[in-house]
Amino acid sequence: MSRPPLANAHPVPQPPTHHVPVCCAAFRGLARPYPQHRRRNRCEHSRRERPVTINEDRLVRIAAVNEPADTVLAIHGGPPVRRTAWPTYDKGAVCIHPEDELAAMRAIRSHLYFRYDHRAYGDTECGQFEQELCAYFGSKHALAVSSGTAALALAIMAAGIAPGSVIACPGFTFVATPSAIIMAGCRPLLVEVDENLHLDLGDLRRRWSSDIKAIMVVHMRGFASDVEALSDFAAEMGVPLFEDAVPALGAELNGRPLGTFGLAGAFSTQSDKSLNCGEGGFLLTDDSTLYARAVVLSGAYEGRCQRHFADGLPPIDTDLSLPLLSLRMDEIRAALLRSELSRLPIRLRAFRRNYQHVWDALSGLPGIEIRRPVAPGAYLGEAFIFRVPGEDAQWFADALCAEGIDARNLGSAHDTNVRVFWNWRFLFGTADVAEIQARLPVTTGYLGEAVDVPLSSTLSPADCDHLVTAVRRVARAMHAAPQPQALP
Repeated sequence: MSRPPLANAHPVPQPPTHHVPVCCAAFRGLARPYPQHRRRNRCEHSRRERPVTINEDRLVRIAAVNEPADTVLAIHGGPPVRRTAWPTYDKGAVCIHPEDELAAMRAIRSHLYFRYDHRAYGDTECGQFEQELCAYFGSKHALAVSSGTAALALAIMAAGIAPGSVIACPGFTFVATPSAIIMAGCRPLLVEVDENLHLDLGDLRRRWSSDIKAIMVVHMRGFASDVEALSDFAAEMGVPLFEDAVPALGAELNGRPLGTFGLAGAFSTQSDKSLNCGEGGFLLTDDSTLYARAVVLSGAYEGRCQRHFADGLPPIDTDLSLPLLSLRMDEIRAALLRSELSRLPIRLRAFRRNYQHVWDALSGLPGIEIRRPVAPGAYLGEAFIFRVPGEDAQWFADALCAEGIDARNLGSAHDTNVRVFWNWRFLFGTADVAEIQARLPVTTGYLGEAVDVPLSSTLSPADCDHLVTAVRRVARAMHAAPQPQALP
């Protein structure tokens, strides 16, 4: 089903002056209380912008975006758009502030690193982090764990999905999604995605069988899947829906946080996520029985599960009937995340501002089709993905890299991108790539056309303009003449 263009669906006012986001390093001392669930203007209290009069530097950047048509591409020996590294988390572009360091030091100096020591639940960093997550997302229960993958697997196991059951998931997702299904003792069934890389409900319906006992929807690369339609379909089929919200922490669909639509939602706090403690994750659910079982499975032994319930009465008879998997979060990481959570709205605004900047400049550019959300604003904004139908997406990505922009052809045959299903060799044994790709031909085709550019929340307007200039430059050259292959 076609969707209205994002630019029309989510217009941005054009002020007389330009605004640039205060860089992450300048957020010092701005920690503020997190907002309540579904407060539509919850980011307004965190707005920190400074008007900048258009000056000579700005005019130079505008001129760069509208450069002459005969500019030689960097991949052909011309000067690149930028010479500094494109900021990504693995190059140190992360939002850690002095108050975060103080929070971590508070936990370190306490000498109490284990969440289940002599303290009451509400006195621990993990317990307080979980309470704050519930307030932020509007969920009844939250459980902090060791990773997003652990949260996914715990949700499946705690829901009582029998080992050996089939769980449907999209063919475009991070490898952790099928891995978590296997970790829970189940079998993933891969489903096609549509032209916007969302799980294709029509294909799921065609592939449906009585062996499928659950659906795992993934909000991949920060874009919401049509989780409302999928929730209705899951109810129709009588199976639970789980949300892999790992790639989209903080994004919403129609004003409701992703990860709160299904029976349980899983999130990651790994280094490139909206909340970053290096490694970690959490689970959200309104189902008290699932929550209690997940708490025990994660490592709350010898009655410690009781601490998670105000009346001390979890809705399970015993914690001895479940294995203990030791997937807990520690106090140091929880303290760090609590501090970061207080500024999450600021970071989310930066993601969206940068994405809107790029969208406004590139929407309608001939030759590229930008990924579209399922509803206005239903995206995080941490990745800019577009397709170049009928063209060489690998060459396009290589040309962007030569211009100084990190870019990747999602369906590249030249790397081992673990976001594409044919590289999940643990699922397919000795089958060759062509045979594996033939199982999901539509997904294979769309990924082969797709180019992915990471958008850090630390990007400046100048960085965004560099991306815009590079994409325009490469797109113009691609349609001007046949392009040679990039050098290896």
